[in-house]
Amino acid sequence: MIFGKIEYLNLLPFHIFLKRRLRSSAEKSAWQRHGSVPALINRAFLSRRVDAAVISSIKSRNCRCTDLGIIADGEVRSVLLLPGGIKKDEASDTSNILAQVLDLGGEVLIGDKALHYYHRHPGEATDLAREWKRKERLPFVFARLCAHPPHFKRIQKLSRDFLKNPPKIPIYILKRQAAAHGLSQKELREYLGLIYYKMEWREKRALKRFFRLAAAHRVVIK
Repeated sequence: MIFGKIEYLNLLPFHIFLKRRLRSSAEKSAWQRHGSVPALINRAFLSRRVDAAVISSIKSRNCRCTDLGIIADGEVRSVLLLPGGIKKDEASDTSNILAQVLDLGGEVLIGDKALHYYHRHPGEATDLAREWKRKERLPFVFARLCAHPPHFKRIQKLSRDFLKNPPKIPIYILKRQAAAHGLSQKELREYLGLIYYKMEWREKRALKRFFRLAAAHRVVIK
């Protein structure tokens, strides 16, 4: 099985879990090789170059997905809209469309770049997850863990095991990841505290609402 890896901090607990649970060195090696930004992982999954991946929610509508997602119930800090001319972040699919359905204009910024901007320019950008919560009174699902047959049952079990008992992040990994991404340990801890992973009825309702709004705005999902 080839697992696509999104190289973002919001999946750090799941990456720790997955590294322990992949069955063979070949699977672990393939997982490390197939790491990229969300938009490229989406393409790799939909073209079946990878068997399983956490893909952008807007791309997941017709896929077999588990109840594991990347979710924020309000502020997220890593998905921002900067003032100025309209500009998409090419690394993203869902976040660009989220700005459209919220009828907000500006430059979309995600990931490390957004986190750095948030801390260096406090109050200057719009947090898109916070705006979604303000408008819809629902959390926002940025991505979902999906898989192609015949791997879905295995991925579903992995997701259930993770959601039942997510691993704690060892201090040495926290320090290493904070340094690698140009954040303090406090900033990284605070960020991870804004993210959760279990999709229940509110999250599923929010996702359906996002799909409906995207359709109403005539967003083309390529």
